[in-house]
This record gives sequence, C-alpha cells and structure tokens, in this order.
Amino acid sequence: MTSSFQSNLLSTVPERATVLGNPVHLLSDYLSWLQDRWRQKQGTHVVTLNAEMVMLARKNPQLASAIAQAELVIPDGAGVVLSLRLQGKKQARYPGIDLAAALLKTTAAGTAPGEIFFYGGVPGRAEAAAQRWRNQFPNLSIRTQHGYLSPSQESELCQELSQRQPQLILVALGVPRQEVWIAQHRHLCPQSIWMGIGGAFDIWGGAKSRAPSWFCEHNLEWLYRLYQEPSRWRRMMVLPLFAWASLVNRN
Repeated sequence: MTSSFQSNLLSTVPERATVLGNPVHLLSDYLSWLQDRWRQKQGTHVVTLNAEMVMLARKNPQLASAIAQAELVIPDGAGVVLSLRLQGKKQARYPGIDLAAALLKTTAAGTAPGEIFFYGGVPGRAEAAAQRWRNQFPNLSIRTQHGYLSPSQESELCQELSQRQPQLILVALGVPRQEVWIAQHRHLCPQSIWMGIGGAFDIWGGAKSRAPSWFCEHNLEWLYRLYQEPSRWRRMMVLPLFAWASLVNRN
C-alpha cells in the first residue's frame, strides 16, 4: 500500500471520541484533513462543538442528528476539551473561527481554489465581513447573503447555491439553526465544505472584537463574550450542568 493511499484512507476516517453522546473527531491537523477532502471534492459538514451546543443537543433531536451526521466535529469549546481530558484524551481546542479563517487563506493561496459563500447575520454584516477579506486577499471570490430571508428569498438562495456550487459555504445563523440548516440543505452542493460559524461575521466585519490573546490562550474566550454580551448569562448557566454531566458520565 503506498503512503499516498494510506494518507487518503486515514483522512476519510478520523479517530472519534464522544462527549455526552456527541461525536468529536481527534486530529492533530484539522486543516490538512479538510484540505485533502476539498481537493478530493468530498463534501464535508464541519461542526464546531462547545458545551452549550452539547447541552442543547440533549433537548433538540434535530441538532443532535446534525452533529451525529457531520463528517468533522471539532472541539471548539474549552468545556469539550476538558471533557475529553477526563477521558484521557489530550486534544487541543481549535476555535471554529480560526479554522474558517485558515480555509479562507487556503483559498486565497490557491491551494484549494473556488468560490466562497457567506450566509447569515443581519443585513450588511456578511458583506462587511467579506469585504474585509477581499481587502486582505483581492483574489478571493466571495458572494454574500444576510440571514433575514422570507421563504421565497430562501428558495432563491437555494437555487443560487445549486447553480453556482461554491466550494466553501460559511453559515452564521446561530446554534442550533445553522447546523440544522446545513444538514437539510447540503445536498444542494454535495462536494462543498459547509461550516456553521456563529458570530464570526460580527468579528470579521468589525461589529464586535475577539477576545484578547490571553483569554484565548487560557480558554476564557467565553468570559470575554459574556462581558461583551451580558444577555448571554442565561445561556452560560448550562456550563455547570455540562461540567457535572461530564464528571458523572465521562463518555
């Protein structure tokens, strides 16, 4: 068996752990694995798993199904990484916004060329985010659509995706809507990379700032987001429940 064939085989079946019943894929290099998929035109749904999403999936069967069916689930949140460590798995956290940015730079470098689509956010936000990337990399081809669409407008969006077949589709509709929406619509572009990215457009477009590096390095990005958005405190109440469930179940 050649080393190239071995590499391709391994890239299709990453090691998998579970966090409270949700899959998490364990890789030393998520970007390279995705680049291989991209070059081979293998459609991929990327889920950026955090503790809040895990707890929501326990009550939302559609979200749980979308996570279970995704080809790549990365440990986006510090709680997920902690849960993995309780199982003896030393997997580093990989924020989804960093992976999305790396994919955009991959496209700009021509490593995996193709059109990009930004979908979601309030009117103007996706376009502001796209323009910031175009300013940095003029060769990027990015089309955008905000997330406040009527049923007829969403139907038109689906037709556009089907016709254009963008290679990378970043969806910012919030959890759980973005994961469920991708699971329901990824058949429109079966060879594309689909990824839910939450508030990334807000950060890229300049509406919000990302946590300083100290917070990111110490897995406290969630605390900075709470500082920016105090209304998130109710959502954060699930974190102690997640920690307890992880200690009790450890699977």
